[in-house]
Amino acid sequence: MYATERHQQIADTLEVVGRVSVAGLARDFGVTTETIRRDLDALEEAGRLRRVHGGAVPAEQSTLAETSLAERLGRNAAAKDAIARAALALIPPTFRGSVLIDSGSTTGRLAELLEEWEPDVPGATLDVSTNSIPLAARLHSAGNPHLQLRSLGGAVRGITGAAVGPTTIAQLSDIRPDLAFVGANGVSAAFGLSTPDETEAAAKAAMVHAARRVVVLADSSKLDAESLVRFACLDEIDTLITDASAPPALAESLADADVQVVLA
Repeated sequence: MYATERHQQIADTLEVVGRVSVAGLARDFGVTTETIRRDLDALEEAGRLRRVHGGAVPAEQSTLAETSLAERLGRNAAAKDAIARAALALIPPTFRGSVLIDSGSTTGRLAELLEEWEPDVPGATLDVSTNSIPLAARLHSAGNPHLQLRSLGGAVRGITGAAVGPTTIAQLSDIRPDLAFVGANGVSAAFGLSTPDETEAAAKAAMVHAARRVVVLADSSKLDAESLVRFACLDEIDTLITDASAPPALAESLADADVQVVLA
């Protein structure tokens, strides 16, 4: 096979699976790892991928890459819906307590489902706190009498609609929700949970520290990915709800950290 053909196949594979390894590509193409490294170097120079330890990821998958909430809403929609339904199962009609919902597209799907939440006992309510201005507005407009809504204040990031900063963190330090549903841009064996922006990372870290139980909602595109700022180690979370099995190294690290993994 010519190098140009191999390059195209590598690029096509990367577009589908999101990450490739030097060892795996060498095995698949029947060439040496040195040949694959040269291929990846050439593809990176052409702007078609980004080299990472042991392989490559898409060029746009930078640790600072961040798309707007509106752009993310339509991506991996079926997976996010399934994850949100699995998360809702943790808040059955018999649930008596409080939940905290992070800003994000997957957590947003959970908030949509909560618009119709009803307790099994008339008059009972569910206490819902969020730092997401769009989610707070949506839950408020739903007019569900069973939801007691608390919108956390702070400086609002335009790209995500999340309240962040000292005011947000101070308010989070004053509450102890039973469940926190937190989003992440990356879930990694070596780096833990991460997100591109340091102010949003600080708010997420405060959520993790505040809650009695931390549930991370992340579709499989976030697994084995790393963003710039870590906000929690794996052993600081209780449950990961995702839509596909984690790669072996990450699965082992999650097990070692005693994280319950729920496949939606």
